[in-house]
Amino acid sequence: MPTDRLPQGDEKRAAVQSMFDSIAPRYDLVNRIMTFRMDVGWRRTTQRALDLPPGSTVLDLACGTGDFCVDLAKRGHRPIGVDLSFGMLAAARTGAPLVQGDLLRLPVADRSVDGAVCGFALRNLVELEPFFRELHRVVRTGGRIALLDVSEPDNAALRWGHGIYFNRIVPRVGAVLSDRGAYAYLPKSVSYLPPPAEMMALLRRANLIEVERQQLSGGITQLITATRP
Repeated sequence: MPTDRLPQGDEKRAAVQSMFDSIAPRYDLVNRIMTFRMDVGWRRTTQRALDLPPGSTVLDLACGTGDFCVDLAKRGHRPIGVDLSFGMLAAARTGAPLVQGDLLRLPVADRSVDGAVCGFALRNLVELEPFFRELHRVVRTGGRIALLDVSEPDNAALRWGHGIYFNRIVPRVGAVLSDRGAYAYLPKSVSYLPPPAEMMALLRRANLIEVERQQLSGGITQLITATRP
């Protein structure tokens, strides 16, 4: 993954796929260390926000090694993982069905699932609006969507401290434990995300309703939920 500039379009898709293939073997370890295991709590909050009954079929989009799939299964749901990176799927530690696929062209039938989650992948997509339209297409009427991703705290002091950690410490930890280029890209990739109000407007434009956003852990992470009308 280039670190001097951020790729766009097809170049971005290929670069993201290659990057996640390369970091898959140590992805979970680095995540736990860098987030101080807060990622575990973020996923639990996301699942509660889905507010779906047990037995629901839930897509885990950009599933990586299957953390969400494992947790969804523990809550009695039927997860299905989708990821662009075959390396991530090969390193997965879940028994849920896994599919290699592009989130902008999901290999899923119309209105065939009860819900969908996506963890820390929005900034890695080539475009957000087509992805939101795909969510509307595949989720049944009344189904729920929960999108988890990075954010910047509103509080100035927290934003300063988080900026130091995210932009300086995270790349160094990633370089030692995994891949220097990939974890140098991570802080820069936040610039791909539109402002929260714009992202919520895109979800509404995709005909999703009850669009809500909450900040987690002081605002370093955001959770956006919506319902398929």
